[in-house]
Amino acid sequence: MPHDPYKALYVHIPFCVKRCGYCDFCTSAVERDSPVMDEYVEDLVMQIRRQSKAGELGAIETVYLGGGTPSHLGISRLSSLLYALSLSMHLTPEVECTMEANPESLTDRMVRDIWAMGVNRLSIGVQSFDDAVLATLGRAHSAAEAVAAVRMAQERFENVSVDLMAGIPGQTADSFAESVRTAIDLGVKHISVYPLTIEAGTPFDRAIARGLMEEPDDDAEAEMMEAAEALLVAAGFQRYEVASYALPGFDSRHNSAYWSGVPYLGLGRSATTMTQNAERRMRVCDGEVVDDLDPRQMRAEDLMLAMRMARGVSEEQVQDAAELLPEAPALFDSLCELGLVKQEHGRFKPTELGWLCGNELYGRILDLAP
Repeated sequence: MPHDPYKALYVHIPFCVKRCGYCDFCTSAVERDSPVMDEYVEDLVMQIRRQSKAGELGAIETVYLGGGTPSHLGISRLSSLLYALSLSMHLTPEVECTMEANPESLTDRMVRDIWAMGVNRLSIGVQSFDDAVLATLGRAHSAAEAVAAVRMAQERFENVSVDLMAGIPGQTADSFAESVRTAIDLGVKHISVYPLTIEAGTPFDRAIARGLMEEPDDDAEAEMMEAAEALLVAAGFQRYEVASYALPGFDSRHNSAYWSGVPYLGLGRSATTMTQNAERRMRVCDGEVVDDLDPRQMRAEDLMLAMRMARGVSEEQVQDAAELLPEAPALFDSLCELGLVKQEHGRFKPTELGWLCGNELYGRILDLAP
């Protein structure tokens, strides 16, 4: 269908050195010299060139190489991929280009080379700086290797992000808080904090079913998330999105694009593309349509997605939405009464309770246009 220009590009790398016990992403453990990765990268390069010839990359403002573990590809394959991107679109310093990396596969040379080829933001999958917790997760790196990887990245990259996880079986509140402090002390500019979610069919799910692992405690997770916010805000970070904190000027533009109704193109196995125009919004993954929204549903989804951001939605946006969704103003008033949303400075914003009870908040908004 004729569609608005894509503004964000996601490239999926479905390979890791090993699969973690909690992971349900489209990834597989593959040896570093496997021809499977060569074939996959060659196909990605063809897809990038094809999309460029079709004129689909001309308005791209953010690029994200995610996975899996993109750094597991090694520098030769990464160079091929980044070279194809640089030839096929305007990979200028103004384009935010993020690559995910894990500590065990990040090297000095890789840091230097990907920086020289246009990557300007590095997101490092740390999860914890506690060796016992990393062992529970089945991570392939140690706490010391994670610290070394962050410092290595900072040799070239000003914009370094780390991921941390809360609510891991056996993880104490002190252990989690210490990981947050370590990240702050390392001087990273962006920190994403996620509660552990047990996904069906994962090794963690099976271990819990057999009584070999304790199920995550929702209250303990909530306390850890609140503790993270207190530590990070005190250190000058701002929570701009449900799971992400950044120092001023270092919000992830790519993250924000997903919550702003911006069309995005996904390349690679299991990558989702969101295409839209004034009448329709579609999400397609591996050739299958997974979402097909009409204008009313689009408007409700825009309100829901915006409430994942700290800035929320303006009173004017809610009133504009009422043209298609007459019940929207009353709903936001009721969300304020429930304590999920607060109204200040002409905007509706999620409260701390709204962050913690996101499923209820988002579900009520989507119910405006079932």
